[in-house]
Amino acid sequence: MQPLSHTHTNRFPPHFFGLALVLLVSLASPTNSCMEQEKASLLQLLAGLSRDGGLKTSWRSDTDCCTWEGITCSPNRTVTGVLLPSRGLEGSISPCLGNLTGLLRLNLSRNSLSGGLPLELVSSRSLTVLDVSFNRLTGGLHEIPPSTPTRPLRVLNISSNLFTGKFPSTIWEVTKSLVALNASTNSFTGQIPTTPCVSAPSFAVLELSFNQFSGNIPREISNCTMLKLLIAGYNNLSGILPDELFNITSLEHLSLPNNWLEGAIDGISKLKNLVTLDLWGNELSGNIPKSIGDLKRLEELYLGHNNMSEQLPAALSKSHNN
Repeated sequence: MQPLSHTHTNRFPPHFFGLALVLLVSLASPTNSCMEQEKASLLQLLAGLSRDGGLKTSWRSDTDCCTWEGITCSPNRTVTGVLLPSRGLEGSISPCLGNLTGLLRLNLSRNSLSGGLPLELVSSRSLTVLDVSFNRLTGGLHEIPPSTPTRPLRVLNISSNLFTGKFPSTIWEVTKSLVALNASTNSFTGQIPTTPCVSAPSFAVLELSFNQFSGNIPREISNCTMLKLLIAGYNNLSGILPDELFNITSLEHLSLPNNWLEGAIDGISKLKNLVTLDLWGNELSGNIPKSIGDLKRLEELYLGHNNMSEQLPAALSKSHNN
């Protein structure tokens, strides 16, 4: 078992986002042609880039866009994937991508894209995976009209950008298939969003670390009955850990370091599936409960820099992963 205190880094397993991706069906492989309307929408994306990472060599209007670099198509000549991570792209994301009615997966991560995230993508009728992480996108997330029909989005990764403001609740109300949300390393404010817990019964991954979220951990978080990973460290969260949090017995990774949380953690032993528990750098008090030794799957435990007793319960030695 790892020590109670440490020089803290974001230590959660790199595969955590894969918890959601493994639930997705395989995407179709490329074929030989695409529709002219789809080609025009892709060329609009190219036109909005100040640096295209060499895409102009492949993305030519006189060629079939199903053969273009980073593009996948279905057998019926529909573009299903725009996959351009780590291409050195600069410029804005064209809202015309929302015209790709068969687009299932959009990955523009690890580039230098700027401007906002078009509403046409978040409210797409077809997208299941939207990944624009590690860019320079700014502004807030748009509200979606409440009358919008349910959208199929399952994975949303907007981490490591420059987004600000509060989460618009209507986004989550129309994404009832949402499995994973990663919004870490931005400047979002307000309370932790809990709407996905109500609207998306399969919601499993919530990553909100390195933002400016404040207030208490909402009791409504218990509505996330399938949640496996909750990460919200390095925010301004305060108050006690609500009893409702300890009712999410599906939790495997709970990480809330460097906040202002207080009180005791007596209910932690209810989380029988915990593999990682990180509450480092808060204002928690009381003794480390003896029942923590009942967490048989626990591999990593970080409780340092709190006001708790430094004495480890002898029962902790019962852990199979010591």
